[in-house]
Amino acid sequence: MSRRPEPAQDQDPVREHLSPAHALEIDPLIEDPDTRIVVCCGSGGVGKTTTAAALGLRAAERGRKVVVLTIDPARRLAQSMGIDSLDNTPRRVKGIDDSAGGELHAMMLDMKRTFDEIVEAHADPERAAAILGNPFYQSLSAGFAGTQEYMAMEKLGQLRSRDEWDLIVVDTPPSRSALDFLDAPKRLGSFLDGKLIRVLLAPAKVGGRAGMKFLNVGMSVMTGALGKVLGGQLLRDVQTFVAAMDSMFGGFRTRADATYKLLQAPGTAFLVVAAPERDALREAAYFVERLAAEDMPLAGLVLNRVHGSGAGRLSAERALAAAENLEESRIVDQPDGKAGLRNSPDTYGSSESPARNVTDGGSPATEDVDGAAPEDEPTVTDGERSVERLTAGLLRLHAERMQLLARERRTRDRFTALHPEVAMAEVAALPGDVHDLAGLRDIGERLAAGHAELSGTS
Repeated sequence: MSRRPEPAQDQDPVREHLSPAHALEIDPLIEDPDTRIVVCCGSGGVGKTTTAAALGLRAAERGRKVVVLTIDPARRLAQSMGIDSLDNTPRRVKGIDDSAGGELHAMMLDMKRTFDEIVEAHADPERAAAILGNPFYQSLSAGFAGTQEYMAMEKLGQLRSRDEWDLIVVDTPPSRSALDFLDAPKRLGSFLDGKLIRVLLAPAKVGGRAGMKFLNVGMSVMTGALGKVLGGQLLRDVQTFVAAMDSMFGGFRTRADATYKLLQAPGTAFLVVAAPERDALREAAYFVERLAAEDMPLAGLVLNRVHGSGAGRLSAERALAAAENLEESRIVDQPDGKAGLRNSPDTYGSSESPARNVTDGGSPATEDVDGAAPEDEPTVTDGERSVERLTAGLLRLHAERMQLLARERRTRDRFTALHPEVAMAEVAALPGDVHDLAGLRDIGERLAAGHAELSGTS
């Protein structure tokens, strides 16, 4: 039986704004002079780079001197800020509203160049040249697991020590697990610790097959790139590398520990960025728990790309029922396929139609042998049928959107139930990519609003 759509309800049954207790207040965070570092973290593909850039722009236009450090190799940040390219040196972004006295700078991490800068800063020119030209060092600086994350923290430490910026916004490296960002400084720092390096150097001193066997055990911690170097040449490269960097090993571990403490400092705030999807929020929940375990300050969670609808009062169920009414009310039993439709407005959508003469066999019978509709029953034109088909299709699309909204809300609510202490800001999904300052400014406004606005999300 066909069903009539029910009257619209007063409340949106799907998308509800967050309660004040859960709302993340962005502006007080970035305007607070005590906030010196904001770290945007989360799994890959959730919008960390755009979020970091939008926060940096909003803070700069509120009077702070900001630098945004990105590790995104796609260079989308440079394009959105109107810069031809970014490199390992902060570059000032033009075109922002600097009436409040703020500045915006941006840079993209060059992993190998950062490692080279460390060597050049802590070794005399002759020793630095020997290290930079060493094949073992070149493999280490370009391909060791965790080097990118470690160098991001090295660069953060350098920027903070210069005390040139009021606020540093960090876009963490893309990785399978967001936890790599926290683990990498300790992991690489441990590798470069003097004790482990002496273990690697031992086979060069022992020599022979026993030494090679021992070396193979030690080299198991290295990437496949290092494994391509063979035999005695590898031993000589390791020996030369260790001899040249012997005085620097302790410095790596010391800086790794210092940077880790910097991440725990009161002036640092972590923002976990996630999409309203099960896997992304599961990893976000894991990250929230890890930050708490490490005593790192979590400001809140940014739920990015949240969908909305300006017609939220029309539920998916009612939209589907209306679509069925439009489609089923025009179905007639006509072998020749002609459109002899005979539904009057009074009987539209009803299961019993007085305009039809139903035979004992249950099939509608016509009173005109020519198949033409009686004069007192209006015919339906092809144009009217096209409009009804289009309307039914739109209703089904709306139903799909409302079902998506319902899934996103359930996913969000599961997260808030597990972590009621975590403040959250929702950012609506946009119809296209952000590619300029105006787009970043729009994202910043949505972040500050704290909930997904309906405009641009239908």
